[in-house]
Amino acid sequence: MTDDQQLPERSRIVQQHLIEAGLTARVRALPGSTRTAAEAAAALGCDVGAIASSLLFLADGEPLLVMTSGRHRVDTGILAGQLGATRIEMAAAKQVRAVTGQAIGGVAPVGHPAPVPTVVDAALADYETIWAAAGTPHTVVPLTFPQLTALTGGQQVQVASS
Repeated sequence: MTDDQQLPERSRIVQQHLIEAGLTARVRALPGSTRTAAEAAAALGCDVGAIASSLLFLADGEPLLVMTSGRHRVDTGILAGQLGATRIEMAAAKQVRAVTGQAIGGVAPVGHPAPVPTVVDAALADYETIWAAAGTPHTVVPLTFPQLTALTGGQQVQVASS
């Protein structure tokens, strides 16, 4: 079996998207959970800010994937101002699963049943390598900021005041 075949199905889908995008980044399975930014940073030995948390919001009722730095929380008021949205609210767990096909704590930037409009936290540009979930709470993928924005087609935005 190759490493890709040993990955969970959702992570293999993410890996296929990376390959199709021309990226050499490889999905990695970790022994412990990476469900939270703090858990992921501890498992990877990196700054919590280098964790690209994938959070699903509803912007004026439409799904929006926010790739945010683990060093802060998304300020929905700031995000709404950046996007010209009237209302931004966190999606419920059922909505996250329906839109992304992945569970909270494992949502990847890609590999969803259909493309999800995405924005990328400008704070992630501060890190040479950023780590995103790769379809499960136990898999991650290393990317650069330019790779993440190109992969997702994500608009760079400010999502917090710090």
